[in-house]
Amino acid sequence: MKVRLAPVYFPSRDDQFQKQIDFLKRELSEFAEILPALPLGADLPQDADAALFPQILGDAYTMVDEIRKISDSGLPMLVITSAYGTFSMWDWEINNFLKSKGMQLIMPHNLETSIKLCRILAVKREMKKTKFRVYQDNPGEGMQPWIFKCFYWWGDECTDKIKNKFGVEIEKKSFRELSQKAMAVSDADAKAEWKKWDFPTSGLSDTAVSNAVKIFLALERDMDDDAVKGMGINCLNESALSNTTPCLAWNMLYEKYGMMWACEADTVTLTTEYLLHKALDTPIMMTNIYPFLMDKAATAHEKIPGLPEFVHDWEDHVLLAHCGYFGLVPRSFCSSWTCRPPVLEIVNKDSHMFDARYPEGPLTLAKLDASMDRMFVTEGDLEGYIQYDDTSDCRNGGVLKVKDGYKFLDMVYSHHLLFMTGKQQRDISLVGKIFNIELDVL
Repeated sequence: MKVRLAPVYFPSRDDQFQKQIDFLKRELSEFAEILPALPLGADLPQDADAALFPQILGDAYTMVDEIRKISDSGLPMLVITSAYGTFSMWDWEINNFLKSKGMQLIMPHNLETSIKLCRILAVKREMKKTKFRVYQDNPGEGMQPWIFKCFYWWGDECTDKIKNKFGVEIEKKSFRELSQKAMAVSDADAKAEWKKWDFPTSGLSDTAVSNAVKIFLALERDMDDDAVKGMGINCLNESALSNTTPCLAWNMLYEKYGMMWACEADTVTLTTEYLLHKALDTPIMMTNIYPFLMDKAATAHEKIPGLPEFVHDWEDHVLLAHCGYFGLVPRSFCSSWTCRPPVLEIVNKDSHMFDARYPEGPLTLAKLDASMDRMFVTEGDLEGYIQYDDTSDCRNGGVLKVKDGYKFLDMVYSHHLLFMTGKQQRDISLVGKIFNIELDVL
């Protein structure tokens, strides 16, 4: 999807303005449509994704009201004034002046960043037409209600904030009815579908495989709206409604359709995941965090005897685990991946989960907060994995080192976090500028 950039010009524009327009039309032709230029202060097209300043001039000091008109409209203001797809050094003066007036210009430092900004703007446009579908009936009332009733994402306020901030509509459907449709899928259909895939399994019964494929087929057959780009199921809290878990289905839906997913119908996670994956085109997954500083408050939940003895600086480490393993992540993102029988007692014995691993190395953590106007971001290192015995709820968890474990505890918003491979903090700051999201950076 090409974004629409609306160029504006100052009264004292010169020949350089049109030269820059021509340059940007060439260099951004795959990513952006450059609309007809308009004088600063004119009403910009309603379908514009951002205002574009191909030239910044001293007129800005006397045209604060005209610039503020753009800022107040919510349109991002991109400054790409050089022949290299960047801002120019002398633009700093006017940028600093406008900052003092409460306005923000977005000034890419190279052509690659300008292209990334176009991609992020395209995601912003797309999200206004996007739906997320979650399957649930009585969230908080099923398994472990003392835990699940704590969660913000099921409330109307959360749903409204996601809609107001991003334009995404949260559509709720019955998990019970979905499960009934899955159970009605024939064994023959499930067997035929499974032959199309090549996924490793270890210890899964034929019944467990069949159940997993049937929930995939039920979800696929329920894909009746092209606007639905993400899904979630209240799979743990309401696990009594199903004879399986949707883990493999999420993997298959992502690999086949690019469908994003969220465990436990966590719509804040799903929104963050969709936003960052689409904007940055990077592997991403959700899992639970168990900071070593919390000691038994963390280990008791996972039924593990203690934290790894081999770890130094234990206060700056976090155990990553969800549903018995590292977390739910598509096979294509992983260094190793296999489907195994379930670990948690609250799910059906014929369910399943992934035993998967990201490559060791740098990771970036992020999640939106309850207001949708802030995002926690930090970079860390995945140092390795740890296995506990079959009496635990952590058969293969990740060991993550963060910059400061004490500050991490103070700053983090949720036990659910998103994890991206590599160092992504700088690019996430671009997402923040386009979506007007402040970053809480550790």
